Amino acid sequence: MAISAAAVKRFYEDLVIDRWDESSPCTITAEEIIEFGQKYDPQYFHSNAEEAKQSRFREAIASGIQIMAIWRRLDHEIAQDIAWICGVAWDNVRFPNALRAGDTVRTRAVCRSKRVSDKDPTRGVVVFDYLLLNQRDEVVWSCASTNLIERRDGALDSEKITYPRR
Repeated sequence: MAISAAAVKRFYEDLVIDRWDESSPCTITAEEIIEFGQKYDPQYFHSNAEEAKQSRFREAIASGIQIMAIWRRLDHEIAQDIAWICGVAWDNVRFPNALRAGDTVRTRAVCRSKRVSDKDPTRGVVVFDYLLLNQRDEVVWSCASTNLIERRDGALDSEKITYPRR
């Protein structure tokens, strides 16, 4: 069920360190892989089923860009209610296993750390670890993501804050 923009938001203060959330599963088709590859990543093992049979993968596999887009869509299920400002960094991005047609994936997210921003106390800096797992619980993609999240209490005092000019 989608949460509307007017729904209750989870602010920095609401995020719990070491709490895991998981999305629903999503099965990837060969057609999706080929269509995405042809449009956005035309390497032969992403975009041509016949030529991909000659690759070390022996079939077309999803590109890293597609994998991240799938993760983003699934993560939105579990994080759309967070009062996001923006993401600022991805660290330790890994693609340890190929995403293949017929794989069913889900994403897992855990808040690993959080602190109030030194530059702007109306926001928090939150690091999430993300996993995209297939039906065999193999990691297809992972990263640590640093994000800015609105603070519930800090936002009330934002008019009193002055920022240094650059």
